[in-house]
Amino acid sequence: MKKIFVVGLGPGNLSQMTNRALEALEKSDVIAGYTVYIDLIKDRFKGTQMISTAMKKEADRCNLAVDEAVKGKTVSMVCSGDAGVYGMAGLMYEIVHARGLDEDVEIEVIPGITAACSGAAVLGAPLIHDFTVISLSDLLTPWELIEKRLECAAVGDFSICLYNPSSIKRYDYLQKACDILLKHREPENVAGYVQNIGREGETGIITDLKTLRDTKVDMFTTVFIGNSKTKNINGKMVTPRGYKEVEGSK
Repeated sequence: MKKIFVVGLGPGNLSQMTNRALEALEKSDVIAGYTVYIDLIKDRFKGTQMISTAMKKEADRCNLAVDEAVKGKTVSMVCSGDAGVYGMAGLMYEIVHARGLDEDVEIEVIPGITAACSGAAVLGAPLIHDFTVISLSDLLTPWELIEKRLECAAVGDFSICLYNPSSIKRYDYLQKACDILLKHREPENVAGYVQNIGREGETGIITDLKTLRDTKVDMFTTVFIGNSKTKNINGKMVTPRGYKEVEGSK
């Protein structure tokens, strides 16, 4: 049986990669991934064959990885964060199935720390209660559907984590998202964002929904909007879980 690991690298720093992920990469003859993610690990695995492709070449990347596995090599496909959260795990299963290789190629998904979790830790505890994760990228999802999901999350009073909040072409998408949320949330609703999670230049900012609307962010930023109960406690974003207040607290 041929073997493909689909590996979540976490935020990018090797110290935040799981032992299981490191073990999978060490067992691999080939490591494939988006160029940016390969650059994060190439020095650690200098003796391993590397395959990289640019953005929007995800299917090509998976096919190249499958080609190597068919040759009898153990292959790792790497993703940032978690391989099953906006990662490559689903596409790898689809391509192996489409090529009729289900009985020949075994896929093992190795989880990693996704930006929702690693970014939340920087800000405090914004996702303690029910939350939703929504990507603002309309590359693969129609904007009309993204708007519907934002609307539903706002009405449901979920804490919300936004991936891919802005890019050169989508410079105003975070503003559009905030406008939708402001129909159901107070302007003072606690919000925050983290840039370069787990990498050099990591920065976490606590703000409010009104201010967030006019904040410039990029693709390396993860945005958090608290629910109606989320608080700013000594500069940390905290969503109550619902426990009874400790005696003497206010």
